[in-house]
Amino acid sequence: MGTRAGLVLLLPVGADFGAQSLPADVAAMLGRADVDRGGEAGEGLQLQRHVDVLPRGWPVAAVTRQRDAGDAAGAAWLRADPAWIRPDINGARLYGHGDALQLDAAEAEDLLRPLKPLFGDAGMPIDAPVPGRWYLRLPEGTPLPVFTPPDEALGTDFFDHLAEGADARRWRMLLNEAQIVLHNHPRNAERAARGLPPVNSLWFWGGGMLPDRVGMHAAQVLTRDDALAAMAAAAGAQVAEPSAFAVPGSDALVDLRSARDLRQLANDWLAPALDALRTGAIASLVLDLADGQRLTVRRSQRWRVWRRPRTSLS
Repeated sequence: MGTRAGLVLLLPVGADFGAQSLPADVAAMLGRADVDRGGEAGEGLQLQRHVDVLPRGWPVAAVTRQRDAGDAAGAAWLRADPAWIRPDINGARLYGHGDALQLDAAEAEDLLRPLKPLFGDAGMPIDAPVPGRWYLRLPEGTPLPVFTPPDEALGTDFFDHLAEGADARRWRMLLNEAQIVLHNHPRNAERAARGLPPVNSLWFWGGGMLPDRVGMHAAQVLTRDDALAAMAAAAGAQVAEPSAFAVPGSDALVDLRSARDLRQLANDWLAPALDALRTGAIASLVLDLADGQRLTVRRSQRWRVWRRPRTSLS
């Protein structure tokens, strides 16, 4: 018999599940798990625990550009994704970005047309090989501030994520000019008439050059996140979207960071994965939470009957 696979589930911050409780059988098994609380918090750092990039970093723009257009080598890239910023009484919040805005190719091209001279004059051509993923090709050596990945900023105050530091002023000015162009674009009136959100801003993130090497332990990756999917493909892993639990044929990583219903997560993934562990179909189950917690469950832990059940993931 071949070596049994290990299964890793990427989960959100435990507090995102609130006061929800795990079913009794799942709670009992997780109560016997090995717990490591030493991981660094944050989705970006969570992903980097499973993907080995050399040189160190997380150059999402270059890796997704290579997948989307095949021309990333020899240049630095920055994602400048279409974004929807919605004002509220306390400021403004990021409500949507990228593929979630449901752009088609014609809309993306129309929206980009007045932006091309703006960024072209700055020496950073902008284009969109995929309607929801927009890119800036940067001059060699362009210094970049730290930009927040959009998934980490969704629903939060837009102004908390503006570029800071010595190089921030230029990027704030470019963003402000782009917002003026997009605010007045006729495509947004058309989108509003169809009940679609406007594209009224850009979101800069993921800057860097194509890495020399991308590796990961998992041979199968199930995710709907384009950044993780691109990194996994660059590492040679098989990539698909998560659907229903199935015993993996090799070490697998399943991205469930969008889960918020704890009972549904338990029914669809945790309970069947624990059943597979009990029968020996998989060698281990790891729950990697975005707050840095890591729970490792193995079949041998079934003898830890003195341990109290773990009723929640927070």
